[in-house]
Amino acid sequence: MEFRLKKRQRLEVKVEVVSLESKYPHNVMMYHYPPTDDIHIEEFEELALERLRLLRVLDRASTRNLRLLSDEWKEYVNAELTREGLRSYLRLCSAGGGTKQEADMQTRRRDYISHFILRLAYSRSEDLIRWFVAREMELFRYKFAALSSAEVKQFLEANNFDVHPLTEAQKDEVKDGLYESTVGQSVAKIELLDFYKVPFTQVMDLVRGRRCYLKAGFAYVNTHDLVSIVGTRQQDEIEQGLLAAKGLVEEVEGDERISRMLKALHNSYTGKDYTVCRDAAVPIESLDQLSKTSMPLCMRMCHEHLRAQHHMKHGGRMQYGLFLKGIGVSLEDSLRFWREEFTKKMDADKFARSYEYNIYHNYGKKGSMVNYTPYSCAKIIKDMATPGDCHGCPYRYMDPGSLKSKLSAYGLSASAIEEVMFFVSRGHYQIGCGKYFQITHNATVEPTITHPNNYFEESQITMGNRQKRTNGPAPPRARARPDIKGCGDRSMLMGDDDDELWRIAETQERVMQSQKAISEAFDDDLDLTEIDY
Repeated sequence: MEFRLKKRQRLEVKVEVVSLESKYPHNVMMYHYPPTDDIHIEEFEELALERLRLLRVLDRASTRNLRLLSDEWKEYVNAELTREGLRSYLRLCSAGGGTKQEADMQTRRRDYISHFILRLAYSRSEDLIRWFVAREMELFRYKFAALSSAEVKQFLEANNFDVHPLTEAQKDEVKDGLYESTVGQSVAKIELLDFYKVPFTQVMDLVRGRRCYLKAGFAYVNTHDLVSIVGTRQQDEIEQGLLAAKGLVEEVEGDERISRMLKALHNSYTGKDYTVCRDAAVPIESLDQLSKTSMPLCMRMCHEHLRAQHHMKHGGRMQYGLFLKGIGVSLEDSLRFWREEFTKKMDADKFARSYEYNIYHNYGKKGSMVNYTPYSCAKIIKDMATPGDCHGCPYRYMDPGSLKSKLSAYGLSASAIEEVMFFVSRGHYQIGCGKYFQITHNATVEPTITHPNNYFEESQITMGNRQKRTNGPAPPRARARPDIKGCGDRSMLMGDDDDELWRIAETQERVMQSQKAISEAFDDDLDLTEIDY
């Protein structure tokens, strides 16, 4: 019998390549059509969490009562985006919306795709929809405000807005009205501004605020206020898109990997991972002092409860025990700490039988061998303490009178207590915690608190006991990175934005590998129909 290899007829596989420049030509996009890109599940989750971090920065600015697009608002948002490692999104909100640099086009791609991913997650309830639309519109207004007059015209043409700037002759006819209605601008600057004539019904918010000139049923809107018209259409696009996404939820939930992530996304913790402490070890002998100087209220009250009662229920042990692990208490010291307290009420054998296993389990040494992560503020706030428990967020579960008494006992003045209670009474518990930090540490800047271990770390840095880590997701030790084959321009991996540019290169590599896999699928193969007997 003779086997012969026969070349199978090669099928012509045409991969349509659409450049990023043509797909994402501008920093400000209307999100008309869902993206058609193929992405890996890892990138899907990465983009979702990245977008969530971005929108949470805007949400924190809103809860601090900062006026949208004011200098204070921009300063806070820019600082937070930098701290969160989202500097690339800052470029979307800067002048130069039509640049063709690879890094900018990759950021636009991530911006576009991540928006549609979050539509799937936030179309599930009216509360989620309201939150998502409000944050997305704040981001849109920030990006649009950075456009120059020329870029605004380009944007209007690209998105088929039937509005055109007035000619010089038309401006002269209504110039007196324009001077009187344009607040905060000199006559010289008004002369340089473009104005647009639109039906007044399209800019009712400007009419209500008396921020435009009205004549014969038309409003004359300058370039800076044109976002009122554009924003209305953008909001309609997003709201209609959320309705469409809601109809796709059941289909998406067919993939358990995606549905589980989308359901839990809104309450996901997106900050630093405190599972393993990379700082100096914390001896248990220092915990009494640290509880007064560097622990947030929730952990300080847990510590005091344990010292007073020599016992703690399971919820408290999980919350406080994982916190101690995250700040640098070793497994051996943790066992000794809990044993010394609990054996003041029970014998050592009972402690070993009933409680030791749980400590080993939290450190990933027994059971499922999972190294558990300390609880974030979001999880602690969500947990409800029952009578006799000491865990949970005191700003949430304590009544105002008891909370004021506790803060007073910890040395806060009456005026300082009112500052904290101002945010607590409005449900902004984490901002109240940040205000408590600022007061007790005499800090000039109020930190953003998202995690008890983040509070402890910031406290130690403020007190000079630890050194602030540099921004960026990578730890100080350089991570091993495989060689990126085939990426066109390796020079882009140099400079301050190394992590961001590395991500771009990895994305390009994944695309190339996918195209290579398609090609290889049609390579020569053994044809079993051509066997001679």
